[in-house]
Amino acid sequence: MSATRLGILISGRGSNMETLLKASQQPGCPFAPAIVLANKPDAGGLEKAREYAVVAGAIDHKLYGKDREAFERAMDERLKAAGVELVALAGFMRVLTPWFVNEWAGRLINIHPSLLPKYPGVDTHKRCLEAGDTVHGCTVHQVTAGVDEGPVIGQAEVDVLDDDTPDALAARVLKAEHVLFPRCLAAVARKAGTRVRENVVIDGVTVRLFAPAE
Repeated sequence: MSATRLGILISGRGSNMETLLKASQQPGCPFAPAIVLANKPDAGGLEKAREYAVVAGAIDHKLYGKDREAFERAMDERLKAAGVELVALAGFMRVLTPWFVNEWAGRLINIHPSLLPKYPGVDTHKRCLEAGDTVHGCTVHQVTAGVDEGPVIGQAEVDVLDDDTPDALAARVLKAEHVLFPRCLAAVARKAGTRVRENVVIDGVTVRLFAPAE
């Protein structure tokens, strides 16, 4: 069975993107990166993607003014020309229009730095600390028209420490993202559905995974 062709959308340095590219190099990985696209020509992740011999390019959203759908149609054309079957949003900092979401319905996957439905949107780590939460984490979910409202595919939890700052908490959650995202994408590509729980220690940080079995 051939690997699912993956398109990855980024806006910045591509930390989660690189995790997916590394995972794709492992034997038996069910997805294969076909193209990386950024909405900013200076996105650091583009050069990183090329180091992995992946086609990478930018479609500058600023050239389209306020016409978000026109920008997305250009992006859609590039994805389809590359034969993409599944799209991963890896730090793509654009709210997508209903047109694009519908075009890729069921094949558009995002990672968000909170335990949804808690804290959709931005400043999730700051909001978590202000609320006095003892647990925080990240969620991989399908993208729907509502921001961060799509069905959950998997989550990873980390403990909130007494002396945490938003930056310190963000760094630990990012480690959890790097474990969760490739695992969930692999499960989607394999059409697996069994949910499992597993504790993983990453650089001394315990991450509690609730993710589909691969």
